[in-house]
Amino acid sequence: MLELTMAAVSAADSGATAGMLMADSPSDPGAVLRVGRDKSVCRLSTPDDWLFVSRVHLEFLCGPEGTWQVTWLRGSQPDPSSEVRLTVGAYAQTLPYGGTVTLPRGGSGEIIIQDRTAPRSVNVGFYHEE
Repeated sequence: MLELTMAAVSAADSGATAGMLMADSPSDPGAVLRVGRDKSVCRLSTPDDWLFVSRVHLEFLCGPEGTWQVTWLRGSQPDPSSEVRLTVGAYAQTLPYGGTVTLPRGGSGEIIIQDRTAPRSVNVGFYHEE
């Protein structure tokens, strides 16, 4: 099972818990959860006018062994207007544009989509059950 929580945070909301959204999926091979602006394909959707987030920005995919990975999908622009960071405990890494990383089993963490032009972000917490 992969559980996701998402909060869209802008400078005006800092310090507040802004509209938390949740989604989950069993760890079945081929299962997919998406984060982005397109409500028709994304289980977790950001505001339509937050253009630093792609139509489909992050894709969580369950592999054949029941292990989840997250991919920062390449959008329509050659250079993104955001950056994506993954934090698990004290470990942090920047996810490259178009890159994929495996999530730890039995672990939790956060993926932050940070706007490069304004003080706002999309914070996606995850918990990957064993």
